[in-house]
Amino acid sequence: MHPCLTCGACCTQYRVAFHWLESDAHSEGGVPSHLTEPLDAHRLCMRGTYSAPVRCVALDAEIGVYSRCSIHPQRPSVCRDVDASWEFGAPSGQCDQARIVHGLPPLTAADWRWRDPAGNDDDCPDDNGNSPSSPPAPPIAA
Repeated sequence: MHPCLTCGACCTQYRVAFHWLESDAHSEGGVPSHLTEPLDAHRLCMRGTYSAPVRCVALDAEIGVYSRCSIHPQRPSVCRDVDASWEFGAPSGQCDQARIVHGLPPLTAADWRWRDPAGNDDDCPDDNGNSPSSPPAPPIAA
């Protein structure tokens, strides 16, 4: 399972600010404008991320247990730009720092092993070097 689905820490630590053109008021399929507030003349931010305590209004989570972004397909570009540590082969300071604040350990490369090939895409599907067993014989009619 993707580690972000049991985390959500980043959505409680950082201001989510982005250009106003990303909102659905200006771009079809953009960030729902009713979930934003003005930050300055050129930027909006997600409600809940402008002042402490930070918690994005789009976050549906119990940090460290389950997490989902309720607007994931419409999330701002700044959210798309934050990678989870080691998701793409490198650590992420933002991810690590947010997890530590919540008492969660930083992610490691091992947290992404679930994406690795199963190792049985050849002639030995049980990962122990055994060949596939023969299919059962069809029943014989009486």
